[in-house]
Amino acid sequence: MMRRLIPVLLTLLVVALGITALSARPGTGDPEHSADFVVLAGVAGLRWDDVDPEITPALWRLAEEGSIGSLAVRSAHRPTCPVDGWLTLGAGNFAAWHGSRPGGGCPAAGVAVEQPDGIGAYLPDQENVVAHNRDQLAWGATPGALSESVRCSVAVGPGAAVAAARPFGRVDRYAPDLPADPAGLLGSCVLSIVDLGTVDSADPAVRADQARQADARLVRVLAARPPRSLVMVAGVSDTDTPSRLHVAVANGPGWERGWLTSPSTTRQGYLQLVDLAPTALAALGRPMPERLFLGSAAVPVGGRPADLRAAIDVPADADREAGARRPVADWFFTLLAVAQVALAVAVLPLLRRARRHAGPHGPQPVSRRVVATVELLLIAAALAVPAALLADAAPWWRGQYAGWWFTAVTVLLIVGGTAAVRFSPGHGRTLGPLGAVAGLATLVVGVDVLTGSRLQLNGVIGYSALDGGRYAGLGTVGLGVFIAGSLLCGGWLAQRAPRAWRPMVMVVIGGAAVVTVGSPYLGADSTGAIALTAGVSVAAAICAGGWLTMTRLAWATMAGLALTVGFAMIDLRRAAADRGSVGRFLAALGEGTGGLTVHRASTANVETLFHSPLTVLALVGAALVWLALLQPWGGLVRLFGIYPAVRAAMAGTAVAAGVGGLLGGVALDVAGAAAALVVPMAALAALRVLDHATDRTQPRGRPGAADSGIAGRPAGAGRSGTPDESAGPDGGGTDGRAETETAEPARLARVPAQGPAAAAEMPTT
Repeated sequence: MMRRLIPVLLTLLVVALGITALSARPGTGDPEHSADFVVLAGVAGLRWDDVDPEITPALWRLAEEGSIGSLAVRSAHRPTCPVDGWLTLGAGNFAAWHGSRPGGGCPAAGVAVEQPDGIGAYLPDQENVVAHNRDQLAWGATPGALSESVRCSVAVGPGAAVAAARPFGRVDRYAPDLPADPAGLLGSCVLSIVDLGTVDSADPAVRADQARQADARLVRVLAARPPRSLVMVAGVSDTDTPSRLHVAVANGPGWERGWLTSPSTTRQGYLQLVDLAPTALAALGRPMPERLFLGSAAVPVGGRPADLRAAIDVPADADREAGARRPVADWFFTLLAVAQVALAVAVLPLLRRARRHAGPHGPQPVSRRVVATVELLLIAAALAVPAALLADAAPWWRGQYAGWWFTAVTVLLIVGGTAAVRFSPGHGRTLGPLGAVAGLATLVVGVDVLTGSRLQLNGVIGYSALDGGRYAGLGTVGLGVFIAGSLLCGGWLAQRAPRAWRPMVMVVIGGAAVVTVGSPYLGADSTGAIALTAGVSVAAAICAGGWLTMTRLAWATMAGLALTVGFAMIDLRRAAADRGSVGRFLAALGEGTGGLTVHRASTANVETLFHSPLTVLALVGAALVWLALLQPWGGLVRLFGIYPAVRAAMAGTAVAAGVGGLLGGVALDVAGAAAALVVPMAALAALRVLDHATDRTQPRGRPGAADSGIAGRPAGAGRSGTPDESAGPDGGGTDGRAETETAEPARLARVPAQGPAAAAEMPTT
């Protein structure tokens, strides 16, 4: 009876852990009605390295007294050209101007602004722009949603006219240039949008002059600002490729000397361009338009350095890191894919010749030195991604040759990690390297998550604030490595435990991983937690032996569904701005707009599938496993038979990585990151198991039983003379015997007529 209840109890435990992790959400403070007027002043291309007390004194004083942050200017097009940035500002959603863009740059596209009277203006292209965003883009943006939310708005300059134009093209009040005394204009409406100019030159002297001119216009705005007003200055767009992080400053009552932070980023000091519209409405105390805004109202939080120069250096350094990241990341993942493909090709002949024959005839065994070298290369390949993540602890992006500095630091960390695994106490055992590598990978990613994911933000192995997809928690690559590492750790530890305790070991390790991934305070990835729950349930179901039957698969599916439903019920009770991805999707389904979410996710999956180097890693890893390791000569089937907990961990990793990539809209990227860790370790373990396949010795402590040790050598000694799993606890139960000794004695008793070697060949399940 108790045995039948174990799957139920384990399922309930995993679900309870997952819902506990996902239920609480960190608060960033609630925006309050703090102003009677809001002035949004935009400068296309303005970055923090343009801000200087001598070149831009007005902006410097404004930032010193107010709150500052790094602004990600993502729009529906990349890069975000000035017209797209102004349009996104007014829509509160990812929007883009209609028309082609040759070469992917930002053409000097003029916007037609008509003035039929002396008060307002009219944009004749606005209706086409609205139709373009509604019918051809996936975000459902409505240009002019911000102006529609207030009774009256003012626009100064053509860029501001794009942001302030209502959906039918009307601008309430308009001035093509900033008047000498704009007090009357800025005080005529509660919302004013001002175009201060553009900073777009690559020449430092010209760029400084452009920033100086924008600052001179800002002086007039500040002199004429209405009483009890909130002034926000933002670098509203890029001006060329690649994208950069830009200036965001808010100055007004309640916005003194803090970091600007938005619930859409959950990262201190970061906000998005789509957050400016809801911030303006929240400050004015106006209600938000339903289903139109994608951003959230920003709030000031404490912790900013008292010295403004020290405070500005933080977002300026983040901009440099984010700008240097993309080319380095492209090169790293491309080289990693090439190296893993080459290593897979090199392993194939070793697999064919790794198994020693007991008879006088057979292929000449490969040199032990060659095998040891390949094993070290496999360990180094598995540690490449964790080492690259750890390399972001060094400020490699500040040097002149950023890519070379990153390469040097990463190589040193790979060498150090490989040496640590090589000289670890259990390296000579079959599962020794697998357990050590999985532990190191899980430790690196887990410590980073527990300390705020600082290495992943703008890191080569993490995510870029320029992409606008994620600003905190676990990234795609980090999720794949953490899934693989935690499940392999669970399988390695479960294999060392008695058979009856293995499911519980797997659930405890996997449940802790689910909490780490799903908690909004840590990994902040609800879809990843759901995927990992399914993987942990599969691993726990088969880690004690046997196959993934329909009953076990049903329990694993029920665990994932129960976690999803439980979290969805909690998430839907929150305010719209505080919901996670699952709650937002279900709310969109209820409102009839879920098709946009599905379309965006499917589009992202397809785009990632064909443009990511991680796809190559996933496909090459799957090909090596299916076409080589799982073949009769490949060794993986034998490994799975001897070590069912490891088989369970790898099966759970495959399930979790596949589901996580699909739900997260990243196709095979999660699977590719997991494969970069799992496949080299599977190949190494298969090589060692094949090396032991013809062992005719008897294990210690149990005469007559089959041994999964090494053929033709003294019991407990490997080909290189190192202790094997039959001499220690790595192979199975707590008594130190191999899995084949304790798994099925009755089954092995039927084999003596065929010889001990034949008994050793039989996998136990």
